[in-house]
Amino acid sequence: MASSPTPAAGFRRPVPLDRATRLLNHGPTVLVSAEHAGRRNVMAAAWNMALDFAPPKVAVVIDKIAFTRGLIEASGRFALSVPVRAQAALTTAIGGTTGKEVDKEAALAGLAWIDEPSSTSPLVEGCAAWLDCRLIPEPHNQQAYDLFLGEVIGAWADRRVYSEGRWHFEGFDDLRTLHHVAGGHYLLPGESVDG
Repeated sequence: MASSPTPAAGFRRPVPLDRATRLLNHGPTVLVSAEHAGRRNVMAAAWNMALDFAPPKVAVVIDKIAFTRGLIEASGRFALSVPVRAQAALTTAIGGTTGKEVDKEAALAGLAWIDEPSSTSPLVEGCAAWLDCRLIPEPHNQQAYDLFLGEVIGAWADRRVYSEGRWHFEGFDDLRTLHHVAGGHYLLPGESVDG
């Protein structure tokens, strides 16, 4: 995979796999990326969730018309990158553009990839967290419900906003994760409270 400079690379830290699902527990929008036969693509997905702890698993809905879906089915791998406030316009552009017609990497300003040698799928630069996944083939669920399952085989997070198994966005407003409502409108996580 080609890479570009990663200004926040010094802040990216591995997350233990037994805690990887915590990266999605707060319900963020994700960027789903995959690569196959020299072609890579990324799409936005609001319908995703953590599914299991050991091994960690995730679920994401990917429509049949999505170009990324074909790359996932062919490669058996995908990644979830968790975009941040500073990437709201990019996330909307990624979601509103099809890889069938446009090379998103060339067409969308701000879209760049991280050089993470231990990842089997492309990771989007500038995000707050990343999960590298192996597809768990479930043909019936994929065809009937557009539901894709993945086993998390690698996870990383920006230590400025995630450490010791918890999100902590205070002081880093541009790194707050996006939570899609509709039509390019997002909510951001706010104050945390312990119960």
